Amino acid sequence: MTDAGAVHAEGDRGGRSGLRTALAGLTTRGRSFLAAGVAAAICAYVLGQSDLLRVGLLLAVLPLVCAAVLYRTRYRVAGSRRLSPARVPAGSEARVHLRMDNVSRLPTGLLMLQDRVPYVLGPRPRFVLDRVEAGGRREVSYRVRSDLRGRYPLGPLQLRLSDPFGMCELTRSFSTYDTLTVTPRVEPLPPVRLGGEAKGYGDGRQRSLALAGEDDVIPRGYRYGDDLRRVHWRSTARYGELMVRREEQPQRARCTVLLDTRAVAYEGAGPDSAFEWAVSGAASVLVHMLERGFSVRLLTDTGTSVPGEGPDGFAGMNQESADAAGLMMDTLAVVDHSDEAGLSRAYDVLRGGNEGLLVAFLGDLDEEQAAVLARMRQRSGGALAFLLDSGTWLREPAGVPGPLDRGGERLRMLREAGWTALAVPRGASLDELWRQADRERSGLAAASGGEGP
Repeated sequence: MTDAGAVHAEGDRGGRSGLRTALAGLTTRGRSFLAAGVAAAICAYVLGQSDLLRVGLLLAVLPLVCAAVLYRTRYRVAGSRRLSPARVPAGSEARVHLRMDNVSRLPTGLLMLQDRVPYVLGPRPRFVLDRVEAGGRREVSYRVRSDLRGRYPLGPLQLRLSDPFGMCELTRSFSTYDTLTVTPRVEPLPPVRLGGEAKGYGDGRQRSLALAGEDDVIPRGYRYGDDLRRVHWRSTARYGELMVRREEQPQRARCTVLLDTRAVAYEGAGPDSAFEWAVSGAASVLVHMLERGFSVRLLTDTGTSVPGEGPDGFAGMNQESADAAGLMMDTLAVVDHSDEAGLSRAYDVLRGGNEGLLVAFLGDLDEEQAAVLARMRQRSGGALAFLLDSGTWLREPAGVPGPLDRGGERLRMLREAGWTALAVPRGASLDELWRQADRERSGLAAASGGEGP
Protein backbone atom coordinates (compact mmCIF):
# COMPACT_ATOMS: atom_id res chain seq x y z
CA MET A 1 0.00 0.00 0.00
CA THR A 2 1.43 3.34 -1.03
CA ASP A 3 0.62 6.34 1.12
CA ALA A 4 -0.13 9.24 -1.17
CA GLY A 5 0.28 11.81 1.59
CA ALA A 6 -2.13 14.31 3.03
CA VAL A 7 -4.18 16.79 1.05
CA HIS A 8 -5.03 20.06 2.76
CA ALA A 9 -8.35 21.59 1.95
CA GLU A 10 -6.99 24.93 3.08
CA GLY A 11 -4.89 27.23 0.94
CA ASP A 12 -3.49 30.71 0.95
CA ARG A 13 -5.85 32.68 3.14
CA GLY A 14 -4.93 36.06 1.81
CA GLY A 15 -3.80 37.80 -1.32
CA ARG A 16 -5.04 37.96 -4.86
CA SER A 17 -3.86 34.46 -5.72
CA GLY A 18 -6.14 32.95 -3.07
CA LEU A 19 -9.08 34.96 -4.32
CA ARG A 20 -8.48 33.94 -7.92
CA THR A 21 -8.23 30.29 -6.91
CA ALA A 22 -11.50 30.45 -5.02
CA LEU A 23 -13.36 32.17 -7.87
CA ALA A 24 -11.88 29.77 -10.45
CA GLY A 25 -13.47 26.91 -8.53
CA LEU A 26 -17.03 28.16 -9.09
CA THR A 27 -19.19 25.59 -10.84
CA THR A 28 -21.68 26.32 -13.58
CA ARG A 29 -24.36 26.62 -10.93
CA GLY A 30 -22.24 29.01 -8.90
CA ARG A 31 -21.44 31.19 -11.90
CA SER A 32 -25.10 31.21 -12.87
CA PHE A 33 -26.13 32.37 -9.39
CA LEU A 34 -23.45 35.08 -9.46
CA ALA A 35 -24.51 36.32 -12.90
CA ALA A 36 -28.20 36.28 -11.95
CA GLY A 37 -27.46 38.23 -8.76
CA VAL A 38 -25.47 40.90 -10.63
CA ALA A 39 -28.20 41.20 -13.26
CA ALA A 40 -30.89 41.47 -10.60
CA ALA A 41 -28.91 44.15 -8.78
CA ILE A 42 -28.50 46.20 -11.97
CA CYS A 43 -32.19 45.91 -12.78
CA ALA A 44 -33.10 46.91 -9.22
CA TYR A 45 -30.90 49.99 -9.48
CA VAL A 46 -32.41 50.99 -12.84
CA LEU A 47 -36.01 50.30 -11.79
CA GLY A 48 -35.62 51.54 -8.24
CA GLN A 49 -36.85 48.24 -6.72
CA SER A 50 -35.25 47.69 -3.32
CA ASP A 51 -36.77 44.21 -2.89
CA LEU A 52 -35.25 43.06 -6.17
CA LEU A 53 -31.92 44.46 -5.01
CA ARG A 54 -32.01 42.32 -1.88
CA VAL A 55 -32.76 39.23 -3.98
CA GLY A 56 -29.89 40.06 -6.32
CA LEU A 57 -27.46 40.52 -3.46
CA LEU A 58 -28.51 37.17 -1.98
CA LEU A 59 -27.99 35.40 -5.32
CA ALA A 60 -24.57 37.01 -5.82
CA VAL A 61 -23.29 36.58 -2.28
CA LEU A 62 -24.26 32.88 -1.90
CA PRO A 63 -21.68 31.40 -4.35
CA LEU A 64 -18.99 33.77 -3.05
CA VAL A 65 -19.62 32.68 0.54
CA CYS A 66 -19.57 29.02 -0.48
CA ALA A 67 -16.25 29.51 -2.30
CA ALA A 68 -14.72 31.34 0.68
CA VAL A 69 -15.88 28.74 3.20
CA LEU A 70 -14.72 25.82 1.04
CA TYR A 71 -11.35 27.42 0.37
CA ARG A 72 -10.70 28.10 4.05
CA THR A 73 -11.81 24.65 5.23
CA ARG A 74 -9.13 23.11 7.46
CA TYR A 75 -9.83 19.38 7.30
CA ARG A 76 -7.15 17.07 5.94
CA VAL A 77 -7.46 13.77 4.10
CA ALA A 78 -4.86 11.10 3.27
CA GLY A 79 -5.04 8.62 0.41
CA SER A 80 -3.40 5.35 -0.49
CA ARG A 81 -3.46 2.96 -3.43
CA ARG A 82 -2.89 -0.79 -3.62
CA LEU A 83 -2.55 -2.89 -6.79
CA SER A 84 -3.74 -6.48 -6.80
CA PRO A 85 -1.62 -7.78 -8.41
CA ALA A 86 1.09 -5.32 -9.44
CA ARG A 87 2.20 -7.55 -12.35
CA VAL A 88 -0.38 -9.09 -14.70
CA PRO A 89 -0.21 -10.80 -18.11
CA ALA A 90 -1.55 -8.94 -21.13
CA GLY A 91 -5.29 -9.37 -21.45
CA SER A 92 -5.80 -9.99 -17.72
CA GLU A 93 -7.39 -7.65 -15.22
CA ALA A 94 -5.88 -6.05 -12.14
CA ARG A 95 -7.83 -4.38 -9.37
CA VAL A 96 -6.80 -1.04 -7.90
CA HIS A 97 -7.91 -0.38 -4.33
CA LEU A 98 -8.16 3.23 -3.16
CA ARG A 99 -8.49 4.27 0.46
CA MET A 100 -9.28 7.72 1.82
CA ASP A 101 -8.75 8.63 5.48
CA ASN A 102 -10.05 11.78 7.14
CA VAL A 103 -7.20 12.64 9.49
CA SER A 104 -8.68 15.93 10.71
CA ARG A 105 -11.08 16.63 13.55
CA LEU A 106 -13.82 17.89 11.27
CA PRO A 107 -16.12 15.89 9.00
CA THR A 108 -15.68 16.42 5.29
CA GLY A 109 -18.25 17.53 2.81
CA LEU A 110 -18.99 15.88 -0.50
CA LEU A 111 -15.81 14.53 -2.13
CA MET A 112 -15.16 13.34 -5.66
CA LEU A 113 -12.17 11.04 -6.05
CA GLN A 114 -10.49 10.64 -9.42
CA ASP A 115 -7.44 8.58 -10.40
CA ARG A 116 -5.35 9.23 -13.46
CA VAL A 117 -4.78 6.16 -15.64
CA PRO A 118 -3.39 5.80 -19.20
CA TYR A 119 -6.09 5.48 -21.83
CA VAL A 120 -4.96 1.95 -22.77
CA LEU A 121 -6.03 0.75 -19.31
CA GLY A 122 -9.59 2.00 -19.62
CA PRO A 123 -11.64 5.07 -18.72
CA ARG A 124 -10.60 7.38 -15.92
CA PRO A 125 -12.32 6.19 -12.72
CA ARG A 126 -14.37 8.66 -10.67
CA PHE A 127 -16.03 8.09 -7.31
CA VAL A 128 -18.34 10.30 -5.24
CA LEU A 129 -17.74 10.01 -1.51
CA ASP A 130 -20.39 11.23 0.86
CA ARG A 131 -19.62 12.93 4.14
CA VAL A 132 -16.64 11.30 5.88
CA GLU A 133 -16.70 11.61 9.65
CA ALA A 134 -13.66 12.71 11.64
CA GLY A 135 -11.17 9.85 11.74
CA GLY A 136 -13.28 7.87 9.25
CA ARG A 137 -12.26 6.14 6.05
CA ARG A 138 -13.73 5.14 2.73
CA GLU A 139 -12.52 2.39 0.40
CA VAL A 140 -13.32 2.02 -3.30
CA SER A 141 -11.81 -0.03 -6.13
CA TYR A 142 -11.78 -0.23 -9.89
CA ARG A 143 -10.39 -2.60 -12.55
CA VAL A 144 -7.82 -1.99 -15.26
CA ARG A 145 -6.94 -4.12 -18.25
CA SER A 146 -4.55 -3.85 -21.18
CA ASP A 147 -3.92 -6.01 -24.22
CA LEU A 148 -0.56 -4.31 -24.71
CA ARG A 149 2.39 -5.16 -22.50
CA GLY A 150 4.30 -2.34 -20.82
CA ARG A 151 4.68 -0.36 -17.62
CA TYR A 152 1.84 2.05 -16.91
CA PRO A 153 1.78 4.76 -14.23
CA LEU A 154 -1.33 5.06 -12.08
CA GLY A 155 -1.93 8.38 -10.41
CA PRO A 156 -1.60 10.79 -8.93
CA LEU A 157 -4.94 10.82 -7.17
CA GLN A 158 -7.08 13.89 -7.50
CA LEU A 159 -9.66 14.98 -4.94
CA ARG A 160 -12.44 17.42 -5.65
CA LEU A 161 -13.96 19.23 -2.71
CA SER A 162 -17.50 20.55 -3.09
CA ASP A 163 -19.83 22.59 -0.90
CA PRO A 164 -23.31 21.27 -0.02
CA PHE A 165 -24.99 23.59 -2.55
CA GLY A 166 -22.71 22.62 -5.45
CA MET A 167 -21.61 26.22 -5.97
CA CYS A 168 -17.86 25.63 -5.87
CA GLU A 169 -15.39 22.81 -6.44
CA LEU A 170 -11.69 22.81 -5.61
CA THR A 171 -9.22 20.20 -6.88
CA ARG A 172 -6.32 18.90 -4.83
CA SER A 173 -3.76 16.35 -6.05
CA PHE A 174 -1.69 13.79 -4.21
CA SER A 175 1.99 13.60 -5.01
CA THR A 176 2.77 9.92 -5.64
CA TYR A 177 1.82 7.27 -8.16
CA ASP A 178 2.19 3.50 -8.63
CA THR A 179 3.20 1.43 -11.65
CA LEU A 180 1.30 -1.46 -13.16
CA THR A 181 3.46 -3.91 -15.12
CA VAL A 182 1.70 -5.75 -17.93
CA THR A 183 3.81 -8.74 -18.95
CA PRO A 184 3.55 -10.80 -22.15
CA ARG A 185 1.04 -13.62 -22.29
CA VAL A 186 2.45 -16.93 -21.07
CA GLU A 187 1.21 -20.14 -22.70
CA PRO A 188 1.58 -23.38 -20.71
CA LEU A 189 3.84 -25.86 -22.47
CA PRO A 190 3.92 -29.67 -22.24
CA PRO A 191 6.94 -31.31 -20.53
CA VAL A 192 8.65 -32.80 -23.58
CA ARG A 193 12.28 -33.92 -23.78
CA LEU A 194 14.17 -31.60 -26.08
CA GLY A 195 17.80 -31.85 -27.06
CA GLY A 196 20.31 -30.52 -24.58
CA GLU A 197 18.80 -32.02 -21.45
CA ALA A 198 18.99 -35.70 -22.36
CA LYS A 199 22.66 -35.80 -23.34
CA GLY A 200 24.52 -35.72 -20.05
CA TYR A 201 21.76 -33.97 -18.10
CA GLY A 202 19.39 -36.72 -17.02
CA ASP A 203 16.21 -35.21 -15.60
CA GLY A 204 17.38 -31.66 -15.93
CA ARG A 205 20.51 -32.14 -13.77
CA GLN A 206 24.18 -32.78 -14.39
CA ARG A 207 26.78 -34.09 -12.00
CA SER A 208 29.83 -32.01 -11.28
CA LEU A 209 31.85 -34.89 -9.88
CA ALA A 210 32.96 -38.00 -11.72
CA LEU A 211 31.64 -41.37 -10.64
CA ALA A 212 34.38 -43.60 -12.03
CA GLY A 213 35.95 -44.53 -8.69
CA GLU A 214 37.22 -43.35 -5.33
CA ASP A 215 40.36 -41.83 -6.84
CA ASP A 216 38.20 -39.37 -8.78
CA VAL A 217 36.42 -38.10 -5.66
CA ILE A 218 37.82 -34.97 -4.03
CA PRO A 219 37.68 -35.44 -0.23
CA ARG A 220 37.32 -32.79 2.44
CA GLY A 221 37.89 -32.61 6.17
CA TYR A 222 35.51 -34.35 8.54
CA ARG A 223 32.78 -32.18 10.05
CA TYR A 224 30.66 -32.92 13.06
CA GLY A 225 27.57 -34.82 11.97
CA ASP A 226 29.07 -36.35 8.81
CA ASP A 227 28.13 -39.97 8.14
CA LEU A 228 31.08 -42.23 9.05
CA ARG A 229 30.25 -44.38 6.05
CA ARG A 230 31.55 -41.56 3.86
CA VAL A 231 35.06 -41.63 5.41
CA HIS A 232 37.73 -41.75 2.71
CA TRP A 233 40.40 -43.93 4.33
CA ARG A 234 43.10 -43.47 1.70
CA SER A 235 42.98 -39.68 2.05
CA THR A 236 42.79 -40.02 5.84
CA ALA A 237 46.05 -41.97 5.85
CA ARG A 238 47.66 -39.49 3.43
CA TYR A 239 46.77 -36.28 5.30
CA GLY A 240 46.85 -37.65 8.83
CA GLU A 241 43.32 -36.44 9.64
CA LEU A 242 39.86 -37.80 9.14
CA MET A 243 38.65 -37.09 5.59
CA VAL A 244 35.25 -37.78 4.05
CA ARG A 245 34.02 -38.03 0.47
CA ARG A 246 32.41 -34.82 -0.67
CA GLU A 247 28.76 -35.01 -1.62
CA GLU A 248 27.92 -34.76 -5.27
CA GLN A 249 27.06 -31.19 -6.19
CA PRO A 250 24.16 -31.15 -8.60
CA GLN A 251 23.94 -28.26 -11.02
CA ARG A 252 20.94 -27.24 -12.99
CA ALA A 253 20.83 -27.81 -16.70
CA ARG A 254 21.09 -24.61 -18.69
CA CYS A 255 18.79 -23.02 -21.19
CA THR A 256 19.32 -19.80 -23.11
CA VAL A 257 16.34 -18.13 -24.78
CA LEU A 258 17.42 -15.90 -27.66
CA LEU A 259 14.94 -13.19 -28.67
CA ASP A 260 15.51 -11.44 -31.99
CA THR A 261 14.36 -7.82 -31.50
CA ARG A 262 15.81 -6.27 -34.67
CA ALA A 263 13.48 -3.74 -36.22
CA VAL A 264 14.49 -4.88 -39.71
CA ALA A 265 13.31 -8.42 -38.90
CA TYR A 266 9.66 -7.57 -38.18
CA GLU A 267 6.82 -5.65 -39.74
CA GLY A 268 3.58 -4.51 -38.20
CA ALA A 269 2.58 -3.57 -34.69
CA GLY A 270 -0.12 -4.33 -32.14
CA PRO A 271 -0.98 -7.33 -29.97
CA ASP A 272 -1.36 -9.63 -33.00
CA SER A 273 1.94 -8.72 -34.65
CA ALA A 274 4.79 -11.12 -35.27
CA PHE A 275 7.05 -9.35 -32.79
CA GLU A 276 4.51 -9.65 -29.98
CA TRP A 277 4.13 -13.36 -30.73
CA ALA A 278 7.90 -13.77 -30.43
CA VAL A 279 8.00 -11.90 -27.11
CA SER A 280 5.12 -13.99 -25.75
CA GLY A 281 6.82 -17.18 -26.94
CA ALA A 282 10.08 -16.25 -25.24
CA ALA A 283 8.22 -15.55 -21.99
CA SER A 284 6.42 -18.90 -22.17
CA VAL A 285 9.65 -20.86 -22.69
CA LEU A 286 11.45 -19.00 -19.89
CA VAL A 287 8.71 -19.75 -17.37
CA HIS A 288 8.41 -23.35 -18.54
CA MET A 289 12.14 -24.07 -18.25
CA LEU A 290 12.36 -22.46 -14.81
CA GLU A 291 9.48 -24.64 -13.63
CA ARG A 292 11.38 -27.69 -14.87
CA GLY A 293 14.44 -26.79 -12.79
CA PHE A 294 16.65 -25.28 -15.48
CA SER A 295 19.00 -22.35 -14.99
CA VAL A 296 17.88 -19.92 -17.66
CA ARG A 297 18.75 -16.58 -19.11
CA LEU A 298 17.21 -14.27 -21.67
CA LEU A 299 19.49 -13.04 -24.44
CA THR A 300 18.67 -10.49 -27.13
CA ASP A 301 20.35 -9.65 -30.40
CA THR A 302 22.01 -6.65 -28.71
CA GLY A 303 24.05 -9.01 -26.52
CA THR A 304 22.11 -8.05 -23.40
CA SER A 305 21.69 -10.92 -20.98
CA VAL A 306 18.95 -10.96 -18.33
CA PRO A 307 19.29 -11.28 -15.38
CA GLY A 308 23.02 -11.18 -16.03
CA GLU A 309 24.00 -12.06 -12.46
CA GLY A 310 25.57 -15.17 -11.02
CA PRO A 311 27.77 -17.69 -12.83
CA ASP A 312 27.75 -16.99 -16.58
CA GLY A 313 24.70 -14.78 -16.21
CA PHE A 314 22.22 -17.62 -15.65
CA ALA A 315 19.32 -17.32 -13.23
CA GLY A 316 18.10 -20.13 -11.07
CA MET A 317 21.38 -21.18 -9.46
CA ASN A 318 21.66 -18.50 -6.78
CA GLN A 319 18.22 -16.98 -7.18
CA GLU A 320 14.75 -18.20 -6.46
CA SER A 321 12.91 -19.19 -9.62
CA ALA A 322 10.08 -16.78 -8.85
CA ASP A 323 12.48 -13.83 -8.53
CA ALA A 324 14.27 -14.78 -11.74
CA ALA A 325 11.00 -15.16 -13.62
CA GLY A 326 9.78 -11.81 -12.33
CA LEU A 327 12.95 -10.04 -13.42
CA MET A 328 12.79 -11.49 -16.93
CA MET A 329 9.05 -10.81 -17.23
CA ASP A 330 9.65 -7.18 -16.25
CA THR A 331 12.28 -6.97 -18.99
CA LEU A 332 10.01 -8.53 -21.60
CA ALA A 333 7.20 -6.17 -20.57
CA VAL A 334 9.14 -3.20 -21.96
CA VAL A 335 11.40 -4.79 -24.59
CA ASP A 336 11.22 -2.99 -27.93
CA HIS A 337 12.82 -3.15 -31.36
CA SER A 338 16.55 -2.64 -31.57
CA ASP A 339 18.60 -0.91 -34.24
CA GLU A 340 20.93 -3.88 -34.68
CA ALA A 341 21.52 -5.11 -38.20
CA GLY A 342 22.54 -8.64 -37.25
CA LEU A 343 23.00 -11.26 -34.52
CA SER A 344 26.77 -11.00 -34.11
CA ARG A 345 26.60 -9.54 -30.59
CA ALA A 346 24.47 -12.41 -29.40
CA TYR A 347 26.92 -14.85 -30.97
CA ASP A 348 29.80 -13.18 -29.09
CA VAL A 349 28.01 -13.93 -25.82
CA LEU A 350 27.15 -17.51 -26.76
CA ARG A 351 30.58 -18.56 -27.96
CA GLY A 352 31.97 -18.29 -24.44
CA GLY A 353 30.99 -21.86 -23.55
CA ASN A 354 28.41 -24.63 -23.67
CA GLU A 355 24.96 -23.09 -23.28
CA GLY A 356 22.97 -26.29 -22.88
CA LEU A 357 19.63 -25.90 -24.64
CA LEU A 358 19.28 -22.90 -26.96
CA VAL A 359 15.78 -21.75 -27.93
CA ALA A 360 15.60 -18.89 -30.44
CA PHE A 361 12.67 -16.75 -31.60
CA LEU A 362 13.68 -15.16 -34.88
CA GLY A 363 12.30 -12.72 -37.39
CA ASP A 364 13.31 -12.46 -41.02
CA LEU A 365 16.83 -13.73 -41.72
CA ASP A 366 19.20 -13.10 -44.57
CA GLU A 367 21.93 -15.52 -45.59
CA GLU A 368 24.55 -13.86 -43.42
CA GLN A 369 22.43 -14.07 -40.23
CA ALA A 370 21.52 -17.67 -40.99
CA ALA A 371 25.25 -18.44 -41.12
CA VAL A 372 25.73 -16.77 -37.72
CA LEU A 373 22.96 -18.94 -36.29
CA ALA A 374 24.59 -22.02 -37.75
CA ARG A 375 27.75 -21.21 -35.77
CA MET A 376 25.66 -20.71 -32.61
CA ARG A 377 24.54 -24.33 -32.86
CA GLN A 378 28.10 -25.48 -32.20
CA ARG A 379 27.99 -23.91 -28.72
CA SER A 380 24.80 -25.58 -27.51
CA GLY A 381 23.72 -29.02 -26.44
CA GLY A 382 20.49 -28.65 -28.38
CA ALA A 383 19.05 -25.89 -30.55
CA LEU A 384 15.44 -25.06 -31.34
CA ALA A 385 14.47 -22.16 -33.60
CA PHE A 386 11.06 -20.60 -34.26
CA LEU A 387 11.27 -18.63 -37.49
CA LEU A 388 8.36 -16.27 -38.08
CA ASP A 389 7.11 -16.71 -41.62
CA SER A 390 6.81 -13.19 -43.02
CA GLY A 391 4.87 -14.44 -46.01
CA THR A 392 1.85 -15.14 -43.80
CA TRP A 393 2.39 -12.48 -41.13
CA LEU A 394 2.77 -9.60 -43.58
CA ARG A 395 0.14 -10.72 -46.11
CA GLU A 396 2.36 -10.15 -49.13
CA PRO A 397 0.53 -9.36 -52.41
CA ALA A 398 -0.18 -12.31 -54.63
CA GLY A 399 2.53 -13.18 -57.11
CA VAL A 400 5.27 -11.27 -55.25
CA PRO A 401 8.07 -13.65 -54.25
CA GLY A 402 10.53 -12.84 -51.51
CA PRO A 403 10.17 -13.36 -47.77
CA LEU A 404 8.22 -16.63 -48.06
CA ASP A 405 10.79 -18.16 -50.41
CA ARG A 406 13.70 -16.90 -48.32
CA GLY A 407 12.04 -18.29 -45.19
CA GLY A 408 12.04 -21.81 -46.62
CA GLU A 409 15.67 -21.48 -47.65
CA ARG A 410 16.69 -20.24 -44.19
CA LEU A 411 14.87 -23.14 -42.53
CA ARG A 412 16.83 -25.57 -44.68
CA MET A 413 20.12 -23.89 -43.76
CA LEU A 414 19.35 -24.04 -40.04
CA ARG A 415 18.31 -27.67 -40.18
CA GLU A 416 21.47 -28.62 -42.02
CA ALA A 417 23.44 -26.92 -39.25
CA GLY A 418 21.71 -29.08 -36.63
CA TRP A 419 18.87 -26.83 -35.53
CA THR A 420 15.36 -28.10 -34.98
CA ALA A 421 13.82 -25.24 -36.97
CA LEU A 422 10.10 -24.54 -37.38
CA ALA A 423 8.24 -21.91 -39.37
CA VAL A 424 5.67 -19.93 -37.40
CA PRO A 425 2.59 -18.97 -39.43
CA ARG A 426 0.13 -16.31 -38.35
CA GLY A 427 -2.04 -17.43 -35.45
CA ALA A 428 0.12 -20.47 -34.63
CA SER A 429 -0.09 -22.05 -31.18
CA LEU A 430 3.21 -22.34 -29.34
CA ASP A 431 1.91 -25.44 -27.58
CA GLU A 432 1.48 -27.26 -30.91
CA LEU A 433 4.82 -26.03 -32.23
CA TRP A 434 6.50 -27.20 -29.02
CA ARG A 435 5.07 -30.69 -29.51
CA GLN A 436 6.01 -30.65 -33.18
CA ALA A 437 9.59 -29.78 -32.27
CA ASP A 438 9.70 -32.79 -29.95
CA ARG A 439 8.35 -35.06 -32.66
CA GLU A 440 10.90 -33.83 -35.20
CA ARG A 441 13.73 -34.24 -32.71
CA SER A 442 12.59 -37.75 -31.88
CA GLY A 443 12.41 -38.58 -35.59
CA LEU A 444 15.95 -37.34 -36.15
CA ALA A 445 17.18 -39.31 -33.14
CA ALA A 446 15.56 -42.51 -34.41
CA ALA A 447 16.97 -41.99 -37.88
CA SER A 448 20.50 -41.40 -36.61
CA GLY A 449 20.30 -44.03 -33.88
CA GLY A 450 21.22 -41.46 -31.24
CA GLU A 451 19.67 -38.79 -29.14
CA GLY A 452 19.59 -36.13 -31.84
CA PRO A 453 19.89 -32.39 -31.48
